[in-house]
Amino acid sequence: MRPLRVLVLLVLLQSAVSAWAGMPTLVHEGRPYVELDRVAATLQTRLDATPGSIRAYLRTPGHVVTFTRNWAHVVVDGKPVVLDGPVRVKAGVWLVPEMFVARVLPRLAGGPSSPPAASPKVAAPPVTLEDLRIRSYPSFTRVVVETGQAMQYRIEPGGPRETRVRIAGLAAESRTEDIRDGFVAEVRLERDGADAVLRVMFENGAGEMKVATLADPHRLVLDLQRPGQDLARESDAAPLRTIVLDAGHGGHDPGAVGPTGLQEKELVLDIAKRVARLLEERLGVRVLLSREGDHFVPLRDRTSLANRARADLFVSIHANAHRHTVSGVETYFLSSEATDSEARQLAALENSVIELETATPRGRVDVVKAILWELAQSTFQQESSRLAEIVQDRVTQSLRIPNRGVKQAGFYVLGGAAMPAILIEIGFVTNPREERRLRDSRYRDEIARAIFAGLAEYKRHWDQAARAAIERTR
Repeated sequence: MRPLRVLVLLVLLQSAVSAWAGMPTLVHEGRPYVELDRVAATLQTRLDATPGSIRAYLRTPGHVVTFTRNWAHVVVDGKPVVLDGPVRVKAGVWLVPEMFVARVLPRLAGGPSSPPAASPKVAAPPVTLEDLRIRSYPSFTRVVVETGQAMQYRIEPGGPRETRVRIAGLAAESRTEDIRDGFVAEVRLERDGADAVLRVMFENGAGEMKVATLADPHRLVLDLQRPGQDLARESDAAPLRTIVLDAGHGGHDPGAVGPTGLQEKELVLDIAKRVARLLEERLGVRVLLSREGDHFVPLRDRTSLANRARADLFVSIHANAHRHTVSGVETYFLSSEATDSEARQLAALENSVIELETATPRGRVDVVKAILWELAQSTFQQESSRLAEIVQDRVTQSLRIPNRGVKQAGFYVLGGAAMPAILIEIGFVTNPREERRLRDSRYRDEIARAIFAGLAEYKRHWDQAARAAIERTR
């Protein structure tokens, strides 16, 4: 039966490619596109989408493709494929760049992969390693070992600059993660017989360690406290000195793309640089950019930069995408519960960038779980909400555009920030009128000045509270 099945699949593949060759294209924004409904019909399936939805799905036996309107990447079986133009919806019809056929169609038409030849069964190891994650915060460093099954561990004696944890029956390749965050030098996972030993090497001396095991998923969490510091009390009485501005997307991730080709990644980097200049020149604060050029930065590295620098604020700047009639500004702070369905969809859209991160150890990432294990933002939620309100008010008043409000949602990029953190959507590049304005250098200056005004107002509140805290201690 197997040779016959392979022959049938080859015939289907040849038929699909032949049908594609005769499929009409249309030129949209100077680029050849094809209609996704026609692609679906060629594959003898249907497109799961509506004209108003943000995402569309194409399913064939063994495969799922996810399309996101106005984005230039699609997700095929959990893996991103970058196209030469964004997916569009025109007059209610979903369109995909023509290069989709060369890069994706053959594997869809081919059906699921044939199973490998039978081989002798080998007993699975009792515990499998799913992920090893490290996150640096101002007052502690967190190490998380995630496994496929429940685990047993014990703390073993280590030297003055080392902590050792033995994980029974853990099957994992040896690896070393270089940290160098001023406290932890590196983390090593080493094989030792049937077990694995997690070794945390410190730059100077070890601090206190809190250990916990959690389920769904199974993980061992080590919180390593920096010795001799009370950073929370220190920060309460210190003026605001450092701000990290995060320009969304970059490199092979263009973000949203406007009707005439304006890319979100270029727009928000330009805005971030303008805001940085204003902050440094007028407030005298230290400003760090998560990226200073057109390159890709993984989401978790953006807040890790802020944590290592002990920044006081983290501000992520993005541009929105929706139907071409929607306009306005909205500002978000982190919560596991979204304000509404639109906020939930936007967070899912921004979080999907994680699938472009080649270093991601698994094909699919459960973003909600990833946020929950590193939810440092829970401590700063009230201040993040206040920061969002101030910035949102200043921007909408200055720009005189629709105020879409302050909202909350599960943005992964905000999850690890150990300081007040917000994400501001400065407008909709998919709205033709807004796209024209966003291309204008003078309007970009207005946006930058409005964001600066909001941050300056928040800094005044922060510094007043710091002075009051100092007075109380005298």
